[in-house]
Amino acid sequence: MSDSFLVGLIGTGIGPSLTPPMHEREAAELGHRLIYRTIDIAELGLPPESVGDLVRTAPHLGFNGLNITHPCKQLVLPSLDGLTPEAAALGAVNTVVFDAGRAVGHNTDWSGFARCLERGLPDAAVRDRVVVLGAGGAGAAVVYALLDAGVGEVTVVDVRAEQAEELAERLGAHFPKAVCRGRGTGELPDLLSRADGMVNATPIGMAHHPGSPVPGDLLCPSMWVADVVYRPLDTELLGLAASRGCVTVSGGEMAVFQAIHAFGLFTGLEPDSGRVLAHFHSLLD
Repeated sequence: MSDSFLVGLIGTGIGPSLTPPMHEREAAELGHRLIYRTIDIAELGLPPESVGDLVRTAPHLGFNGLNITHPCKQLVLPSLDGLTPEAAALGAVNTVVFDAGRAVGHNTDWSGFARCLERGLPDAAVRDRVVVLGAGGAGAAVVYALLDAGVGEVTVVDVRAEQAEELAERLGAHFPKAVCRGRGTGELPDLLSRADGMVNATPIGMAHHPGSPVPGDLLCPSMWVADVVYRPLDTELLGLAASRGCVTVSGGEMAVFQAIHAFGLFTGLEPDSGRVLAHFHSLLD
């Protein structure tokens, strides 16, 4: 095993990312040196399609792997030599590992959310109905994690009903025992009245997209509510849900656990999840 590692993140607007310090600090705690570089294609004046050239060049520059974020998670696919089954099903990659001359794509977004379910909702697998808001990349990862956890019925809701239907059909095909369907936002009140849980996988709640994706009166006390947004950690949605008596799960742990899983793939090391979580919270302070 190498004593040092070089990894990076490709995307746009990634300057504030907390992933570099999390990776570098944990490697140091484990007695290794890890350098994590951000490669902001917008700042470099490169189009999103340039991710392929960057991925092909990176191993020649000594990179062990790369994280991939918006808007390149799908654009990177043609440049890879292989995909894990989960990444292939999702049609999106957020982690590329270079090994023996091959670039293999992984998706740790879904596994990061799955770990959140295990920690925050240990009985999530027996919850029958879950509504997921958003049919983008985050929504796809959440839907896959829920279906993999054994949730019986998942409904994807998006302002673009056709996109929600396409996502539900594509991912549902991998879990034939479950019901997975897509709907428009007009059906949201009825869907939430019968739901055991809800996940916000839209940008609503972020600092630049303030607010809640649903009004508080649609949240029933018997529901659990999760949010993938982690900046701020305490979103307006989670505040409304808590005030209604709902069990809540913040997006911070998804962000941490997707990073933890990627760290293990890059380095072959076993990170201390409690230590990384504590470091993450210190970075937010």
